[in-house]
Amino acid sequence: MQEDVLEQLKRGTDEILLEADLLKKLKEGRPLRIKAGFDPTAPDLHLGHTVLINKLKQFQDLGHEILFLIGDFTGMIGDPTGKNITRKPLTKEQVIENAQSYQEQVFKTLDPEKTQILFNSQWMDAMTPADLIQLAAKHTVARMLERDDFNKRYKGGQAIAIHEFLYPLIQGYDSVAMKADLELGGTDQKFNLLVGRQLQEVYGQKPQVVMTMPILEGLDGVQKMSKSLNNYIGIADAPNDMFGKIMSISDELMWRYFELLSFRPMTEIAQWQQACEEGENPRNYKVALAQEIIARFHTEALAVKALDDFEAQFKRGAIPDDIPEIVLSAPAEGYAIALLLKEAGLTSGTSDSNRMIKQGAVKMDGEKITDNKLLISKGAEHIFQVGKRKFAKVKINT
Repeated sequence: MQEDVLEQLKRGTDEILLEADLLKKLKEGRPLRIKAGFDPTAPDLHLGHTVLINKLKQFQDLGHEILFLIGDFTGMIGDPTGKNITRKPLTKEQVIENAQSYQEQVFKTLDPEKTQILFNSQWMDAMTPADLIQLAAKHTVARMLERDDFNKRYKGGQAIAIHEFLYPLIQGYDSVAMKADLELGGTDQKFNLLVGRQLQEVYGQKPQVVMTMPILEGLDGVQKMSKSLNNYIGIADAPNDMFGKIMSISDELMWRYFELLSFRPMTEIAQWQQACEEGENPRNYKVALAQEIIARFHTEALAVKALDDFEAQFKRGAIPDDIPEIVLSAPAEGYAIALLLKEAGLTSGTSDSNRMIKQGAVKMDGEKITDNKLLISKGAEHIFQVGKRKFAKVKINT
């Protein structure tokens, strides 16, 4: 029975350390304490963040205790994970503002009655300097330098501030303070999660299971979803914007999004994927994905309206039936929109493409394009329109 539950929980995961430990904990028949920590570094969450939140929801639905930790104390240190320079810490005011926004957004997925919101300042503010020194004594510089980003910076002669070594230690100590049975995190957090496991043993607790989740790719299908890369879908985005963005992803990326973002059974998703391989239009399932996500973060009614608006806008474009179909080969990072329009014969050159985008005369699948730096991912297939009469159906080869 618990083996079946374990199989459910493994959906979309990258790694479980150790799987045997998780099965043993599940067989104890008690609600497990499931921890996930978020540094309130920005006020708005995007779908990349919800990969972890969805896994928390899965544990919650199985009756386990969800401990949603907002790292207000660690947020003022600045998470050095993946950084090649010392990260600027947040102010207390920024942390409080962002933390409030986080709480409002996560309860669109999690049940607030069954979720504990915790702040690590609750126990860290009570620590004396002597306590912090004792904590630092439980780890070594050699172990810290095993971490990939620290190691690269050390070998490259780039500065590593002492306070950055405290970050994984305090994140690890959070697991001790919370008596976590399992901690969830992205693959980039693996080192920090394992520090928590090690510190729990030092403090006489059973070590937590570490479950890492993959980093979700953004709309380009290449880079991780990020506001700074402008390839994100914000969970506070307007329904129509959310719909248009999801419809713009490649057919290949759609299945990745289904696995990590949808709550539909994997058996159903596998059947849909098989249907597409046998010739069914993937667009139908992309619509289903868009509506599921919009309904979660808005309402069912707004999800239906977003589809109606999308189709109405598509029809208003009066797209001819006999538009040319063009296949292009793109580099790994995707096809730059200005170059794509030129190669598809829709503009006379990249300067003309940029001018038309600036004038609002370019559409993709009926949606106006405003970003002249947009990358179209490999495997994608879209209808592009320039002006009132120029159309082309373009497929980007994988």
